[in-house]
Amino acid sequence: MAPVIKPHEHDITITGKHKGKRKAEDLGAYGEDDAQATAIKKRKNKQRVLMLSSRGITHRMRHLMNDLEVLLPHVKKDSKLDSKNHLHLLPELADLHSCNNALYFEARRHEDLYLWAAKTPNGPSVKLHVQNVHTMDELKMTGNCLKGSRGIVSFDAAFEETEWGRLTKELFTHIFGVPAQARRTKPFIDHILTFSILDSKIWFRNFQIIEKDPLQPNGPPEMSLVEIGPRFVLTPIRIFEGAFGGATVFANPEFVSPALVRSAIRKEKGDKYKDRKLAERERVTRQIERNVRRTRLEWQRTTSTRIDEERVCGQ
Repeated sequence: MAPVIKPHEHDITITGKHKGKRKAEDLGAYGEDDAQATAIKKRKNKQRVLMLSSRGITHRMRHLMNDLEVLLPHVKKDSKLDSKNHLHLLPELADLHSCNNALYFEARRHEDLYLWAAKTPNGPSVKLHVQNVHTMDELKMTGNCLKGSRGIVSFDAAFEETEWGRLTKELFTHIFGVPAQARRTKPFIDHILTFSILDSKIWFRNFQIIEKDPLQPNGPPEMSLVEIGPRFVLTPIRIFEGAFGGATVFANPEFVSPALVRSAIRKEKGDKYKDRKLAERERVTRQIERNVRRTRLEWQRTTSTRIDEERVCGQ
């Protein structure tokens, strides 16, 4: 007697001659097998950033680092580096902290702040001069964002015009782009990190994304931006092939060291002081000569009056 229930073709193909791996066309219409066969593994963004500074930073520099640490939840902060001459130790520190990027703030003379942004351990690395630093506490802007949220990294179109701009854009994308699987990251995107090039300088701003007008919460959605902070300006100095060293890929010919600027200002003030003292000396010498001439004229007058008086008395 023939069986009433016939075996399914899918079972025949599985229990038949093919005892190895099942082919994609042999899988049935059951969603689990098809989903596993057609699923594409997504590439995970495993960017981690090590942030540290040198000795001698001021309170404003420290507050700037704290603001960046709040904006970048995938940052691991380390203690200060004792020596400024041993930058080759930074890739090893990044490796110990399982980081493939590094942000190193180097303070000099308690006035100048330099930022090293590098891919570890093979490079490249960029050295930049940080100017016009304004922290969140100083600005007190009305914008606000969730702590640990991810931000959109926006770059100006001028980055694509130069080679150093394209390299810096790629490096900043790796450093400031927060991965979705990073620690302390919340699944929200509510602010924008903007990098703009003006006068061969990189201007950084942070804006909050507002989808509705706060004055009309029930009105139609209107996208607007409100600045949060911090803000600063970066001047590129050099781009190196390796991490914190190596061959120079790019050198900014327009960059002038702030120490040279201060020395030129002091020299200008010294020249003004020197000119003023020379003018004082010349004025004193002229006054002395004038007094000498005056005394000579008075002596001649007195002698001439004496002679005249003697002549009158003799007559």
